[in-house]
Amino acid sequence: MTTSPKKAPSKGKKEQLFQEPKGMHDVLPVDEAHWGRIEIVAKELVEEYGFHRIETPVLEFADVFKKTVGETSDIVTKEMYTLKTRGGDLLALRPEYTAPIMRAYLGHSLGRLGQPQKLYAMGPVFRHDNPQLGRYRQFSHLDFEVVGGQNDSIYDAQIILIFLRLLTGLKIKDVILKLNSIGCRICQPIYRRQLQNYYRTHEKELCADCVRRFKVNPLRLLDCKEPGCAALREHAPNMLDKLCTTCSAHFKGVLEYLDELKISYVLDNTLVRGLDYYSRTVFEFFTEAEGKEVGAVAGGGRYDYLAEFLGGHATPAIGGAAGVERLIAVMKAQNTPLSPRGKAVVFVAHAGDMAKRKSFRFVEELRQAGIHIKEALAKESLKAQLKSADKEEAKLALIFGQKEIYEGTVIVRDLGSGLQETVPLDRIVEEIKKRLR
Repeated sequence: MTTSPKKAPSKGKKEQLFQEPKGMHDVLPVDEAHWGRIEIVAKELVEEYGFHRIETPVLEFADVFKKTVGETSDIVTKEMYTLKTRGGDLLALRPEYTAPIMRAYLGHSLGRLGQPQKLYAMGPVFRHDNPQLGRYRQFSHLDFEVVGGQNDSIYDAQIILIFLRLLTGLKIKDVILKLNSIGCRICQPIYRRQLQNYYRTHEKELCADCVRRFKVNPLRLLDCKEPGCAALREHAPNMLDKLCTTCSAHFKGVLEYLDELKISYVLDNTLVRGLDYYSRTVFEFFTEAEGKEVGAVAGGGRYDYLAEFLGGHATPAIGGAAGVERLIAVMKAQNTPLSPRGKAVVFVAHAGDMAKRKSFRFVEELRQAGIHIKEALAKESLKAQLKSADKEEAKLALIFGQKEIYEGTVIVRDLGSGLQETVPLDRIVEEIKKRLR
């Protein structure tokens, strides 16, 4: 059998470069300032309100989510990334933080410690969703949870306050807080039946997903974004009118605490969130970017029954999460100002090989003295180094040349005025600190 010769690759043809998978994204240095600002504001909130870090594995048993988020939820049926191990275990990339945090709370007996446990986490979550503004298939959540203790509405108000503080700390404008109560295991089943009775007469008008939701979890009919379904929910029964006495008193307490702080809110009886473990208070923060609503930038709610779904005892809990990438998208669209650098930058430059070697040690000595140093020692041209100093927005440049090495001095140039003078090395730390003051 003969074979035709293989064609030689055409000269100059480049192989296609790999790109990140659809819905995934690279975090690039251009966004460093935005990420840094979010981390700074989050750290301030953590310290002020007494939260402690918890981190769970990226991979969890899939049942952690099936039993809590809901087997019929969009997350479990459409969006969860799963894999089977060689040992036969079905694992999932975590699509959210709350269920794993409760699993860790129960598994490590955190209920034996001081209550409530105030916990926070920040890391990647994964959902096979349609990519949209600030939302990817791998994205980061900033999560705050209050687990255990008393079922007190003050914690609902405090969690809501923390996310409002987060948004205002990031200088995000035009924020709207929407609130609802979806009741408890006493009053919610009654409301579900009333919802089914209402939607039964409109079943032919529902989208395919809502036909399924109608049978397994009618609350989610209120969460559908399809235009036809959204129009139907406008005339659906109002959950706030169906709350039992206990749930009504709890929700009233939440509103009174918010009123005490003069926090504006909108009552939205169609707000239910998309997860099975929620009860009573649910909330979402909305804003606009470039004149368009971008969806919820933060949200959460109470989940007093979640511990029971995982095999534990009833445990009062309230929490929420914000999508970091969505926050950054809004910050960019609204042109929110970023805080200036915490420390003034001093740039070290050199002229010549010997000065380069001496500068290497000099830079580390200044850092040890607590001075914020930047450098571009790999660049040989002094002009190129000083351009780098401008990009770093440095206040002072310290210039080393062969003459300065022999004399034991360094040139200190004020990059604002352009004035410079020669300073002995044994006085340089004192001189820098004096000028930066």
